[in-house]
Amino acid sequence: MTVAATPIVVTGATGHLGRLVVDSLLARGVAPGDIVAIGRSAEKLAGVASTGVRTAIADYSDRASLDAAFAGAGSLVLVSGSEVGQRVQQHTNAIDAAVAAGVSRVVYTSAPHATTSALVLAPEHKATEEYLASADVASTILRNNWYTENYAADVARSAASGVLVSSTGDGRVASASRADYADAVAAVLVTDGHEGAVYELSGDVAWTYTDLAAAITEITGKPVEWKNVSTEEHLAILTGAGLDEGTAGFVVALDGNIRDGLLAETSGDLARLIGRPTTPLVEGLRAAV
Repeated sequence: MTVAATPIVVTGATGHLGRLVVDSLLARGVAPGDIVAIGRSAEKLAGVASTGVRTAIADYSDRASLDAAFAGAGSLVLVSGSEVGQRVQQHTNAIDAAVAAGVSRVVYTSAPHATTSALVLAPEHKATEEYLASADVASTILRNNWYTENYAADVARSAASGVLVSSTGDGRVASASRADYADAVAAVLVTDGHEGAVYELSGDVAWTYTDLAAAITEITGKPVEWKNVSTEEHLAILTGAGLDEGTAGFVVALDGNIRDGLLAETSGDLARLIGRPTTPLVEGLRAAV
């Protein structure tokens, strides 16, 4: 029996994390009819519907579609949007729609130490958390560290060149797999005592880019070495490879955040919530590729 009020509405259910949340809820015994998967693509939702869950089309930027999709909802999983720069308004729309629908609790996927961190991604999450706190609805905040899958593209690229380039210095990343984070969402919905909680979720091990290069070597069988470069060199490399200055600057800023230790925390919250160790770097990367 689920602790969360049903039906449980899962936004972003056609994306990587949202779909895994649906799968994890089902694996934990939530009845398919008590889950509503929300997405923007009818074609992609058809794949989710094959699990037996209910589906609805909605877009964070279309308040009317959210009102219709959330009608009768008991709990809402608000998977953070992917459109950087638009997320505050999009999340506000979703929270307002949840309140209007009488949702009892919102579970929001945020960023590490969102309200205090200098992480380049933090401001939109900070604004969302603050708006959610002011709304007339209970909440649980899951501050997700990096996804190991974020590095899947580096595997083939680094194996081909033999070099993994970054400007992260000695910074560490306590990543975990998306499935780990999805299991945490399901856990706070099907077990008691999580209303009002804020969890700092991360992998059990904070790894260096030397470790990442070694993991890529192990997975591909191709020797890969890590090369640390300066911020300026990294920016030049990225723009020289065809990235626009905005995107390249964003990547370099993230590397700077890693260099400053903003993704290195291993709180243990994630493993405690899911009741098992988090997925090791090599295992998570291998599954991703």
